[in-house]
Amino acid sequence: MKTRAVATEQEAAPIVRLSDAALDSPGPGGDEHGTAALVRARVFSEPLLTGQRLDTGEDALAHADGVAAILQGIGAAPSMRAAAYLVYAGDYLQRPEEMVAKAFGESYASVVAHTRKLVQIQRAAREAQVEDEQRAQQTERVRKMLLAFSRDLRVVLLRLASRLQTLRWYASTRHPCPALLAQETQQVFAPLANRLGIWQVKWELEDLSFRFLQPEAYKQVARQLAESRVERERSVEGVRRQMLQELAAVGLAAEVQGRPKHLYSIWKKMQGKSLAIGQVFDVRALRVIVADVPACYAALSRVHERYRAVSGEYDDYIARPKGNGYQSLHTVVLGDDGKPVEVQIRTQAMHEHAEHGVAAHWAYKEAGTRGYAGVSAAGDFEERVAEARKAVLRQLLAWERDFVDQAGAKATGPAAGPSFEDRIYVFTPQAAVIELPAGATPVDFAYSLHTDLGHRCRGARVDGVMLPLNTPLANGQTVEVIAAKEGGPSLDWLNGELGFLKSHRSRAKVRAWFNAQALSGTVARGRELVEKLLQREGRTALKLDDLAAQLGFKGAEALFEVVGKDEYSLRHIENLLKPAEPPAPQADVIPLKRARGAEGGVLVVGVESLLTQLARCCRPAPPDAIAGYVTRGKGVAIHRAACSNFRHMAEQQPDRVIPVAWGETPVGREAAYPVDVLIEAADRSGLLRDISEVFSKDKLNVIGVHTQTVKDIGGGTALMTFTIEVADAHRLAAVLRLVAQIPGVRRARRR
Repeated sequence: MKTRAVATEQEAAPIVRLSDAALDSPGPGGDEHGTAALVRARVFSEPLLTGQRLDTGEDALAHADGVAAILQGIGAAPSMRAAAYLVYAGDYLQRPEEMVAKAFGESYASVVAHTRKLVQIQRAAREAQVEDEQRAQQTERVRKMLLAFSRDLRVVLLRLASRLQTLRWYASTRHPCPALLAQETQQVFAPLANRLGIWQVKWELEDLSFRFLQPEAYKQVARQLAESRVERERSVEGVRRQMLQELAAVGLAAEVQGRPKHLYSIWKKMQGKSLAIGQVFDVRALRVIVADVPACYAALSRVHERYRAVSGEYDDYIARPKGNGYQSLHTVVLGDDGKPVEVQIRTQAMHEHAEHGVAAHWAYKEAGTRGYAGVSAAGDFEERVAEARKAVLRQLLAWERDFVDQAGAKATGPAAGPSFEDRIYVFTPQAAVIELPAGATPVDFAYSLHTDLGHRCRGARVDGVMLPLNTPLANGQTVEVIAAKEGGPSLDWLNGELGFLKSHRSRAKVRAWFNAQALSGTVARGRELVEKLLQREGRTALKLDDLAAQLGFKGAEALFEVVGKDEYSLRHIENLLKPAEPPAPQADVIPLKRARGAEGGVLVVGVESLLTQLARCCRPAPPDAIAGYVTRGKGVAIHRAACSNFRHMAEQQPDRVIPVAWGETPVGREAAYPVDVLIEAADRSGLLRDISEVFSKDKLNVIGVHTQTVKDIGGGTALMTFTIEVADAHRLAAVLRLVAQIPGVRRARRR
């Protein structure tokens, strides 16, 4: 079992405390105070860290020493290296932030608090119980968490140095490095170091993670280079000195730097461009730094005079800078040994932008314009620091957009990019990372996991403590939702003053739930009204979907909705269900005799007890001119005299034609004759309702509706056939004129 040495506040008390003003003051004394703080921090931390092991297995004190050395190598001020010791000592203090603040000042306490919190979050994220297909998403959230904490650049630099030291330890001790840690390094830390321009850390992180993740490919590239890194560095140094002499010989003052390309970069270029090792021309590279732009082109001319240029390997990024502002001249030449050398020629300003990145321009109180370890600047440095902070933020935003582009999303400009102030990252009890807007509450958290969980959310434990549902969450907290078995959200959640919801998505889900409940109530009310009507009419056996189809609706739910909203009269349903009334008897008209069972007073000459029926092909109605046709077994069919079917039958068998006439309607009873009306209109919502209203207002009973929509360029044409009952055709003509005035109706006529 691992033991933990815990220092008490009394043990830390004898340490002499430097004031915050002394720690943070700019000027020549800043480095001196930082050096003193570094010594004190090392002395303070040594008894706490000695004999302790980190979760990776590293010796805690050795790890802190290694982190401090890496920070020194990238130019960090002594006070920054002091913070590295205090961060790890904090794991063995009872109240680390409070004790560090008393002993070293608030500036150090802030670094310790943020860095320790980020370490805990990342460790929990790596250990989270997520499926393999969710691992990429989890890694993405870890990257975003690092961005969220990167408002203080010191935290980012400490994490980069710590990760590099851990990978060095795995490499030197030959312990197997966990794949998740190596993947996180390759996908998160190395790109971040690249964005901040810390090239030295970037290439080593890439090489080490490459070595652990793909050992065979790593060894293969190393063998193909056929020389060790030391030999490559020696070779580059020889070419560098020769290049410096050649430029000096023509009077060009220049600084020449050399570097061998690291293994991961070589392998990546071989894979991306399908190249053999001999086709990678920038395994060795030189940087020539001169005074101004004319000197750049003069140096390029001399390089091409002295060495043989490789065709097709020249790029002028001074005349045509890259999108990120990078400027330089690139060429590839063959050295005296016949091996290719990439040469980059630039001014000092171009080199600062390309090589050192925004981190190199970060100004700190105790280190003046140098180092990486402060918080902000005062006096003459304030304006410079403000610009440096903006530069860092722009680079981190650009890093964020890089990942968005890789995911296939549409890239946006800096103004539309993410802001690290407007989001937080919290954990589920299983340590999965959840991204939320800043100020989000446990209710937002529940909705981000699942909509139904959000609806049923009734309470939450935040870091094990029950808190109100409108409590704003903070970075790194663990949230457990307490949910009811069933139920829905509260209307109070939509009250912005109560602060239950911060996320627009959560708010939309709550509104959708209440809208669905309102619609459900409307449909239930409509169903109740329709079913009561069917009970009164004795038609409970009628299928509701069939009824809706006869009325022109897609289904029963659609009918119930408009009825429940009082947008559709129940009278239409009554008219559809009303049975045809039998005709009342009437006095005979001489010399014409009414046939038994004759409809609507139609009289047939000279025939007693002869059945009659109105022909469906033309649907006659008074005062239409009519004629009778004797059918076989079905009595006399009454047609309109102008009916094309009747004229055709009369020509074939004229002996079957008999004269008929309309009889008088008995007093107190209005005859009803079914007629067909054809309507053509532009299809739109509510068209059927508007036409039915016209018929209803004129007290015309609709006994049948058939609709058909024909899709066309204009959106669609509705072809509708209404069967209505009228007392006479003259009245129908007036109604059709009203129908023709309905918006969208193109034609309305009797069939």
